[in-house]
Amino acid sequence: MQGTSSPTPVPGGWQTDDMSVAAYDFALPRGAVAQRPALRRDWARLMVVDPASGTWSHARFAEIGRFLRSGDVLVVNDSKVVPARLWGRKRSGGAVEVLLVERESTDQWTVIVRSRRRPVPGATIEFGSGLSGTWVAYCGGGRGRLRLAAEGDLDATLLEVGEVPLPPYIRRPCGPDAEDRERYQTVYARVPGSIAAPTAGLHFTGELVEDLAKGGITILQLTLHVGPATFQPIRTEDVRQHTLEGERYFIPGETAAAVSAARAAGRRIIAVGTTTTRALEAAAEPDGTLRPGAGVARTVIHPGYRFRVINGLLTNFHLPRSSLLLVVAALLGRELVQRCYREALAEGYRFYSYGDVMLAIHHDGPVSAPQVHLGVTG
Repeated sequence: MQGTSSPTPVPGGWQTDDMSVAAYDFALPRGAVAQRPALRRDWARLMVVDPASGTWSHARFAEIGRFLRSGDVLVVNDSKVVPARLWGRKRSGGAVEVLLVERESTDQWTVIVRSRRRPVPGATIEFGSGLSGTWVAYCGGGRGRLRLAAEGDLDATLLEVGEVPLPPYIRRPCGPDAEDRERYQTVYARVPGSIAAPTAGLHFTGELVEDLAKGGITILQLTLHVGPATFQPIRTEDVRQHTLEGERYFIPGETAAAVSAARAAGRRIIAVGTTTTRALEAAAEPDGTLRPGAGVARTVIHPGYRFRVINGLLTNFHLPRSSLLLVVAALLGRELVQRCYREALAEGYRFYSYGDVMLAIHHDGPVSAPQVHLGVTG
């Protein structure tokens, strides 16, 4: 079904100023938020957007090969979600929820803590199965440092006690289940470190990856460990004033060389997810050459941004007022994103982590942000 210029409007609408956060707000019915993944990973629905014509078509993810061509390069994020949520009690009996954000040393983490009363330095938290924590310091903003200890191997105990950190909009009164432990993880996840899945990659099966490779599609890997920035709402009126907490990434030498060579040859570079996009763009020289090695991605990509590396993006449907939605708008232009999201809602697409997916590719050449309807051009 081909898209038109007058899809069903979204209640609440979008506003007119591309740099106003209100332009990236829209009303989303609660029932549109996917609570469970599709029966098969590749049975998710796929909206294929043509930025040149401003139109779209509908398919299933299993058909994605029809919209790619031999020589295309898909870059994926191989970060693995860790069981980072812990439930414990202070010795006083008070309940504590801990989210392990970043490992600082063998036994110490930066954490987000939720508790009726903030733990004091030296306080002990018991998590069960021989796992306990000692509160080291409060760092502000709900963050702190926690030192963990286990009766046996610490990492093995964390795998046993920790819970898959599903986002709050996926409702699990009894906690994540076996399906979540399998499906809230990409089939190519390799490097532990994320507290949220790079969700665009959840739709791939091993068989589909193999089929794409046989069809001449190059699939490359990088690692960006997804942190709290993924859930951070935009709180500034002007999106250009929004800041993002840094997320650590690593670009393997072979990935950097292959991407740079593909760009030089005029092949299309398609990022699988906004996390992959941010890593690629953070590691790019002004001419688009990709630097290998480690770094921290902090750039807020918004309309007016000029992409150095990618030609296309595969991504789920995102939260209103989110930095992830800004990335899509930077690639497609705000008005086209408006129309696509309206169409998605009218057609019953499912949103967020377990939801459906969009593919948008600029056909040829490196991508500059669309210049029509933008508040800035730099």
